[in-house]
Amino acid sequence: MISTLSLPYHSALFMHIEPLHDWSLTPEAAIALQQELRSQVILTDQFDQVQYVAGVDVGFESDGTVTRAAVAVLNLADLQLVDRAIARRPTTFPYIPGLLSFREVPAVLDALAKLATLPDLLLVDGQGTAHPRRFGIACHLGLITNLPAIGVAKSLLVGKHAELANDRGSQQPLIHKGETIGVALRTRPGTKPLFISPGHRVSLETAVAYTMRCTTKYRLPETTRHAHKLASGPAIDAPPSSDEPPAEQMSLF
Repeated sequence: MISTLSLPYHSALFMHIEPLHDWSLTPEAAIALQQELRSQVILTDQFDQVQYVAGVDVGFESDGTVTRAAVAVLNLADLQLVDRAIARRPTTFPYIPGLLSFREVPAVLDALAKLATLPDLLLVDGQGTAHPRRFGIACHLGLITNLPAIGVAKSLLVGKHAELANDRGSQQPLIHKGETIGVALRTRPGTKPLFISPGHRVSLETAVAYTMRCTTKYRLPETTRHAHKLASGPAIDAPPSSDEPPAEQMSLF
């Protein structure tokens, strides 16, 4: 059994993370590892006051051969950008739905290590427990870093939900094999729902609440919008300007 009990909580400079496992795995070994680590995911609220929230997103360059991870840190009080980081790594794991963390997390860890302002909560572009093995990228990243994490997915991976009302904040449980694994959440009338699930150290109810708190007039939370622009838009590696205008809504599909 691999244990995370010895992992330190984040400190003034982002921790040097002791790896839980080798990243050079076959898909079969990766699935087995997910089954092993899922029992260590904490699905209750285990964190104090949240001042900084971070969006995490990953894009690809050079025909997918380079993984480009981005983290955008916002002040929760006013959702203004206070820090950001981009990291690139050669892509070493194939694209396999359900195993995206093995393709993306190594570069995300590099980006987190560059931050000067450390987040109290991660909003990860992808699944948390709304995953066939209840161990999506938000669970994997939260467990490795010991940071509270939420999965904020733009598309459905597994599960079904009832029809949602067209109101902002309307939600329905996401059910898979008789288990509630997340929530389908409409963040803006007339748009497709997001699929919210806990990643680590966060309950489902709290995951939904923080997602809504980080969402303004757009479908996506501001955390995700900033991180997506960094991960998939023109490369920006400089620190944010204090008078930087809000990010424009971008096509994500």
